[in-house]
Amino acid sequence: MDKSRRAPEWRPSPSAPGFAGEIMPGQPATVPPSTRSRPKRSTLDPDTAVEGIRSGNLAILARSITLVESNAAKHRPIAREILRRCLPHSGNSVRIGVTGVPGAGKSTFLECLGKRLCDTGRKIAVLAVDPSSTVSGGSVLGDKTRMEELCREPNAYIRPSPSSGALGGVAAKTRESMILCEAAGYDTIFVETVGVGQSEISVRSMVDFFLLLQIAGAGDELQGIKKGVIEMADAIAVNKADGDNEARAQMAKGDFERALHYLQPFTPGWQPQALCCSALTGAGIDELWQVIEGFASDRRASGQLEAARREQNVKWMRTLLEEAALGRFYSDPKIVELLPSIERLVSEGQLPAMEAVEKIIQ
Repeated sequence: MDKSRRAPEWRPSPSAPGFAGEIMPGQPATVPPSTRSRPKRSTLDPDTAVEGIRSGNLAILARSITLVESNAAKHRPIAREILRRCLPHSGNSVRIGVTGVPGAGKSTFLECLGKRLCDTGRKIAVLAVDPSSTVSGGSVLGDKTRMEELCREPNAYIRPSPSSGALGGVAAKTRESMILCEAAGYDTIFVETVGVGQSEISVRSMVDFFLLLQIAGAGDELQGIKKGVIEMADAIAVNKADGDNEARAQMAKGDFERALHYLQPFTPGWQPQALCCSALTGAGIDELWQVIEGFASDRRASGQLEAARREQNVKWMRTLLEEAALGRFYSDPKIVELLPSIERLVSEGQLPAMEAVEKIIQ
């Protein structure tokens, strides 16, 4: 071997400068980008946030929604100010709730419909809610992965949020997120819920149109007259109506039509419809959107849409009031001192729960 081409001998010395990063003599130590210290981002101020939201800055919109979702006390005044300033610029969208049993194809359906709406020039926002673990509290937030093609649309914004223990398959701050998205110019807001079954009805109180996605053979078409999420739907779409499943989907559609005939419509003056569609092939998607668009147009023209939203706002205020009152109750020093002893008596069977409640209230 030619000694002149042999690599120079190098022995690392712990005392040498740049010992951990040096590779060859004479080469300066380099720190990998992942280990470099990054400057901490400052909290958004309301002026910057509102200006960014109104100009369509997605990074600012995302950070503002994060502020609104935060439970940190230091973030609440800023979040309130951002919402207050964005409120006059909201309310111009069509708000659509999409729910259904797990596996009904909600994300695939939203991607198919969303891409078609973007092609027509509409700006859509998808507020997707993922269930939070009751054990770890974490959430996968995988809806952007399931809507990979829609993510690339410049007129689409997808925001996954954890349910964080909120009831009804929605995130605790979904309503506030809708206000920010509307202020950013999105004219079609979809709320994709967790999809936990017939008890999932909270989304109904925050949207204009409530769409229930079903699949053939899930059993619900035989239980359609049950009180629950079905009676709150403005339309039922039997998804996956393609291939060998198309005939079964058509039969399920007929079952749902008969069930809807016996139920009192949730929206006055509107008869809920049952349709078939395929998010895979796109069949029936345009017809379903025409139903939604006609519903929103008629309700807006008659003033019913605005009246329903005013009622929703008041109900939401009362919900927040109940939560705030409950929070103050549990943080009261007297309750903090008294509760453990009473809970122990109840758990040991020495005190009836009803009497325990009366003692605490007194």
